[in-house]
Amino acid sequence: MIPWTEILLRLALAAFFGGIIGLERERKDWAAGLRTHMMVSVGAALTMMVSAYGFADVLGQPNVVLDPSRVAAQVISGIGFIGAGTILFLKEGVIRGLTTAAGLWTVAAIGLATGGGMYFAAFIATSIAIIILWLLQPVEKKFLSRFEQKTIRIITFERSKSIEVADKLFQNPSLNITTCNIEQTDSFFIITVRFRSMDKAVVGKLIGEIQTDTGVKEVSWNA
Repeated sequence: MIPWTEILLRLALAAFFGGIIGLERERKDWAAGLRTHMMVSVGAALTMMVSAYGFADVLGQPNVVLDPSRVAAQVISGIGFIGAGTILFLKEGVIRGLTTAAGLWTVAAIGLATGGGMYFAAFIATSIAIIILWLLQPVEKKFLSRFEQKTIRIITFERSKSIEVADKLFQNPSLNITTCNIEQTDSFFIITVRFRSMDKAVVGKLIGEIQTDTGVKEVSWNA
């Protein structure tokens, strides 16, 4: 049977490792923050210890066969329910929370490693997770900004005007359009155009020209 000092050490380390990753999520004001990550890690560590040592009293009994890995394996699949709750579908093409969900899954694995006494592996995994979540974020943003798509939203009074504006956008050589959609409401026509990232000054000039058109009610775009 595992001594109580070892139980205390493993649970405390699991809370510590989970808390480190939770702090990174907490500073971004995510629902799954410090306490959630600590709870997941401690719970996973306890599950691992129960799986490995909790059934020692029935070992050796007739017709009793135990597989310690089966209980721990359910943590990995079960954590998906919590992870799914952190994923938000905001609008078409915009989904947030996937990184937090992956972080919870990683924290559960770290808790299992700590509960199994693999302290070094848990420490290294925590360190790598922090590097991925924190230090690599500026690099990721700088790299992906070159391929990020922007959106122009134009509201017109008449269908003919919406077609005219859309045609004008497509004829602009500086605008690398990927998708264009015209939606009709009760009173207006909404043009939504997505394009590859380009110089803000060029986009600003283009929007200024569209705004001067008397047939256009409103123009907006994401910078």
